[in-house]
Amino acid sequence: MSIVVPVYGVEAFLRECLDSIHADIPPSEATAVELIAVDDASPDRCGQLLDEYAATHPGVRVLHLPTNVGLGPARNAGLDAATGRYVWFVDSDDWLPPGTIAAVLDRLRADQPDVMMVDHLRVHECGRHEVDASSPLLRGTPGVVRLADRPQLLRVQHTAWNKVVRREFLAELGLRFHPGWYEDIPFSHPLLIGAERISVLDRVCYLYRQGRPGAITSTRSARHFDAFEQYDRLFAWLRDRHPDGRWHAELFHLMVSHFLVVVGNDDRLHPHLRRRFFHRVAAHYRRYLPHSGYPRPGGVAGLKHRLVGQDSYLAYAALRRAHRLAGGLRGASAPPEVAEPPTAPAVDPPTHELVRSLRKGPQ
Repeated sequence: MSIVVPVYGVEAFLRECLDSIHADIPPSEATAVELIAVDDASPDRCGQLLDEYAATHPGVRVLHLPTNVGLGPARNAGLDAATGRYVWFVDSDDWLPPGTIAAVLDRLRADQPDVMMVDHLRVHECGRHEVDASSPLLRGTPGVVRLADRPQLLRVQHTAWNKVVRREFLAELGLRFHPGWYEDIPFSHPLLIGAERISVLDRVCYLYRQGRPGAITSTRSARHFDAFEQYDRLFAWLRDRHPDGRWHAELFHLMVSHFLVVVGNDDRLHPHLRRRFFHRVAAHYRRYLPHSGYPRPGGVAGLKHRLVGQDSYLAYAALRRAHRLAGGLRGASAPPEVAEPPTAPAVDPPTHELVRSLRKGPQ
């Protein structure tokens, strides 16, 4: 197995990440695992730290890129240098819990999958560990399956780092990471759709750091608009590989729900960008809406989907304010990312009635 770690601006966290990998490799597996660290022209001391680490830790290789290319292309550089049958992309501000490497290798050998999915925990700055809202979807997956057997796996956190992938399978699909933010979108979903053999290791194998300054999910930037182009790439791949429309409705639902997470999150979008982002979401809604429709969720989530479909930003903004005010009155605000429950589509009131009720404030 090749573990690829792209590195940029993480001097304070790099040693913890590298140690969690290297120290976890059983002595009997020393030749079965290689660690490839990719210095993406990091502006801090990361490049020097990597060279020092490789000099004293066998099995660690360092690539220094001459210019900064971003997370996706840096992963590609590590992938090109990888020699393992399987590859795992680990972000350099995260780390692995003890016992992970042995458990992963054992399951890879037993199942021989195209893709193996692993569970993770979110770790906050205060030390609190949080189970991801999508983690229960991994439970009870027997042996090796296809996505058609367990379609809920498509709704698990769509990241590269919770999947260990057979390298030849990647080449067969022709998958590479694209530049820009949200690079996991056109990479992670096709992996599961194209796989003949999916395995699930129902064990926490990854610790995902939350709230780090500079992380995409905690950075206000117009670069969150990159998500639109990444979804364009995903649907272009789907159109080429599955012109019959299979998986279109499911991916459409996930796209709209993901956009709603971004547009509603104060840590990602500055208020002056929210309206423009919402209108872009509505345009993507119209562009990719399946001809036969899709199972819109119920409750508040479904109402947001409906407002996107109508491009009703004012009603969405009123709903968002009312929801946050109601949360404040209860003494607790809703978390920024909440998984939508698999409820049946709901019948919503007409939009003009909704707006009228919201103007009255929370009841």
